[in-house]
Amino acid sequence: MLDSILLGLLQGVSEFLPISSSGHLALAGILFGVQDAGLTLNVLLHVGTLVATAIVLRRRLAAALVNGCRALVQPRLFVTDPGGQDAFFVVLASIPTAFIGLALRNAVADWTRSPLVVGLGFLVTAILLISTRFARSGEIEHPSYQLAMILGVVQGIAVVPGISRSGSTIAIALFLGIQRGRAFELSMLMSVPAVLGAALLELPGALGSLENLDAGLVGAVVACVSGVGAMLILRRMVVSGSFAWFALWMGPLAIATLAMARAWPG
Repeated sequence: MLDSILLGLLQGVSEFLPISSSGHLALAGILFGVQDAGLTLNVLLHVGTLVATAIVLRRRLAAALVNGCRALVQPRLFVTDPGGQDAFFVVLASIPTAFIGLALRNAVADWTRSPLVVGLGFLVTAILLISTRFARSGEIEHPSYQLAMILGVVQGIAVVPGISRSGSTIAIALFLGIQRGRAFELSMLMSVPAVLGAALLELPGALGSLENLDAGLVGAVVACVSGVGAMLILRRMVVSGSFAWFALWMGPLAIATLAMARAWPG
């Protein structure tokens, strides 16, 4: 049960804050031999973070779902309605993300065992975070479809362990001139198909076992609560222009991981 609580806390915090959950899990595996949680727990942790997203972005997400469905009958809503625009943005961004994720799937399994790759990923995240200090305050509220594809590519590249999905997508969105608050919202909305897809891929195996269901439910609740807190903190820091402060964690972590890769190349 304690393991489920700790994993739920890690999932909720690292899924949203720009510190790379995949990188931290990979580093834990390299150093301590920590293995992935069971399928049931993995699925329920993903569900917990999805619920957290739905709570914090309930209005935006509801509008995107409702008006996105309406736009299938009235396509003009994809252009004229804010919810329809968000829905179309997320769908377009998810296309390159899916292609890149599938193309790199086998490579990522090897990269998670390499402290050099993980350290370089942490370094990329740190540089992106620091660079946002030089991003001007944007004015774009509803990005073009070209920008959606660009951010989708960025999100796809973030499958590399150590590269934060939220950190990279928000940073690039800020440099593309998107409003700070909208950069946060769009990054979080983009995560929904990615997290949902990950949960669905593991669902058949989880349904076949259903081991430690009680512990999994506890982990999901912890992931949801900690995820809500992490999202509220992240939104405040992005809007206030303090996003770069996360580099205070990522920079030293990158240096330490790269030093470990040099001392322990195997």
